[in-house]
Order: sequence, then structure tokens, then C-alpha cells
Amino acid sequence: MDVFGIPVDFILFAATLLGVALFHHYVLQVALTGLAVITSYKILFTGFKTGPGLAGFAAHMGHEWVLLANLLGLLVGFALLARHFEDSGVPEVLPKLLPEGWKGPFMLLVIIFVLSGFLDNIAAALIGATVAASVFKRKVHIGYLAAIVAASNGGGAGSVVGDTTTTMMWLDGVSPLDVLEAYVASGVALIVFGIPAALAQHKHMAISREFKAAHHIDWARVGIVAFILVAAIITNVTVNLNFAAAADHFPFLGAAVWVALLAAVPLRKPEWSLVPGAFKGSVFLLSLVTCASMMPVEALPPASWPSALALGFISAVFDNIPLTALALKQGGFDWGFLAYAVGFGGSMLWFGSSAGVAVANLFPEAKSVGQWLRHGWFIAVGYVVGFFFLLAVLGWHPHEKHKEGVSVPSAAEQNAVLPAPTFPQTTATQ
Repeated sequence: MDVFGIPVDFILFAATLLGVALFHHYVLQVALTGLAVITSYKILFTGFKTGPGLAGFAAHMGHEWVLLANLLGLLVGFALLARHFEDSGVPEVLPKLLPEGWKGPFMLLVIIFVLSGFLDNIAAALIGATVAASVFKRKVHIGYLAAIVAASNGGGAGSVVGDTTTTMMWLDGVSPLDVLEAYVASGVALIVFGIPAALAQHKHMAISREFKAAHHIDWARVGIVAFILVAAIITNVTVNLNFAAAADHFPFLGAAVWVALLAAVPLRKPEWSLVPGAFKGSVFLLSLVTCASMMPVEALPPASWPSALALGFISAVFDNIPLTALALKQGGFDWGFLAYAVGFGGSMLWFGSSAGVAVANLFPEAKSVGQWLRHGWFIAVGYVVGFFFLLAVLGWHPHEKHKEGVSVPSAAEQNAVLPAPTFPQTTATQ
């Protein structure tokens, strides 16, 4: 069913996103209402890729539940991890290590960028936001919060263990070296958005260097944080390398984080009071992800650098996981460009990535599209500059996939309209 050639599904989803942008104090209510309306419409009128009616909806959620469970486990689990890190005392001693002036906030963004290359980008963003809350006495500029999210997403864009989308590429036969090219773009973008963000933060609130007493580091909590992160990394790599098929049927990464959290309870108890708030913020993101998964997207435009550039902007409002799945199905992309676009692009809006939602849960004032765009304008500029720098330096060179059993489509096949794929699930997060 179309209105002026536009499927009603997209109109309903666009209305939901517009409601989130306009009513930022009621984003959860808007997202849940949009989910209920879209689901009802699909059940009653159009059906799903998996079939019509309630049976089609049940089959669709049977494909999606692992991704949703992983996201829920990671968002809530890493919120508790961030509090462990905050209570460890490490953030309070970091002002001694960060440089003076605006270079201090910029160096913190660089640290987040590097961490995200081998940690989950949600964890890197939350650790960075926790440090920022401490060194800036919770007076964190919204533009700097956007930069924290962008640094975590950009840092994960070139690593096959740093982001869901790059992990999906790895599993589908894309070489990690091809994905690594994304760092050329994201490194430039870090400089472009990082310097103005650091300057804005320094003007808003400089790093506090008041040391009234010697700070005590709780090494037990530091060990717990390291234990949880190592458990997540080992689980992610092990499952993707040896049990990739099983990853479609169980949320290994989310479960690993919670097993590690609970195992550490006898040593230090988490701040359980954070769970309701983190859960509420997670439900918001899961609602949007579920809405996006039900959209009738059956093919992307023919692979080219302009279409890859556009995907970055689209990923700010549309879940990047199905976009990546479609691109892998279609073939013909330069995977470094795609990894950068879908990985970094979501930073342009606070709800465009799970890292953004996690940071906004810590700083509710960031839950405003208008404020995010107004104060974080340099994120979009950094995205475009980074993309064209990569294009100028390396050029657009589509890479073949080398996974056993994966065929590279011909040029004619790449330009054909493809049937709707079943979106794969991975054990990472976006």
C-alpha cells in the first residue's frame, strides 16, 4: 500500500522518527507508539518477509530476537560496568595525565577512538563519558557528548571486532584488511570533529585539576572492569571464528557480559539502582531497531561511492544492520567505504547508534535532536571530509569476498533488483 508512491510503512516510520525529534522528553512513549502502529499495520495489511499475519510477525521476531537480546544485555550491562569504572577512582586521577587546555579533551577523544578498535563501541563510549563526567564535574558540552559517540563509532569502523557491521562483513568473507581502510577516513574525521569539540568543551568547562586529597584507586573494581571487557572480547572472537552459525540462535555476547558481572558480585556489588533507567533507555533503542527491521527494503541503489556516502546519512535514522546485510547481499561495494559510512554515520543523531543511546542515558540533556545537531554540527562535517579524503587517497575499488561458498556477483547482477534477504545476526553490537 503506497501513498504518492511511498510505502505506508516508511511514512509511519518517518512519523515515528519525527516524533522522537520533536518530543525529546517523551522519546520512549513515541517509539513504543510507533512500534505498536507499525506492527499492527504490518499484521493487518502487508505482512512480513517471513509471512502474513501474526504467524509472519512471530517468525520475523524469531530472526530478530538474538540481536535485540544482545543489545539489551550490552546496554544495561555496560551501564553497570561504567559505574564500576567510575567508582574505581581511576577517572579522578586522569586529569593528572591529560594535557593542559583544549588538548586534554581532544586526547580523551583519541583514547576513546583507540579503545573502540578492540572493545565494543558501547563500552568505549560509556567509559569515555564516565571519564568526562568526572574530569569536567558533569558539566559536559552536548557537542562534546556527540564527539564521544563519534569517536567510539569511528574507532570501531575499521576493526572487525569493533562494530556489528564490520563483524558482519568479516563473517561474510570480507578481508579484515579491506575493512581496515576505514581508519583512513575515520582518523581524518576524528581531527575534523575532535578539535572543535575539544575547544567547545574547554570553553564550557575546563578539566578540573583540584586535588584536595590523594585519590584512592579501588583495584578490585578496575579488575572487574577488565574482566568483563576481556570476557566480552574473547566471547565475540571465539563465537565469530568457531561458532558463527550458533550466533544466529543465542545472544552470546550479552550473556557473557552478564555472566562476568554476576561472577564479580562477591567481590564488589554493581549499582543495581541503575538497571531501571538503563533498561528504559534500551527499550527505546530496541523499539526503533525493531521498527527498522520491518521496513520493506529489498535492495539498495547500485554500488558506487555516492550510494555509500548516502548510506552514512541514512544510517543516522535507519538501523545500520539491515543496511549492511543488503550491501553484502548485493555486493560490488568498496568495503572500507561501507564500513566507515554505516559505522560512523549513526553518530550524526543521538539515537543513530547504540553508543549514542547509551551516552544519552547517562546525560539525558543529550536527548534532543535539535541540540545534538546545533552543538554537534562538526560530526556531519567530519563524516563528509573523512569520506572524500579516503576517496582521494585510495579511490573507489570494490573488493571481492573470499569466504568459502560466497560468489562475487557480476556487474549485471549487482545492478539487478534483489529479493529481500534474511538479515543475519551477530554477536557484536552496532
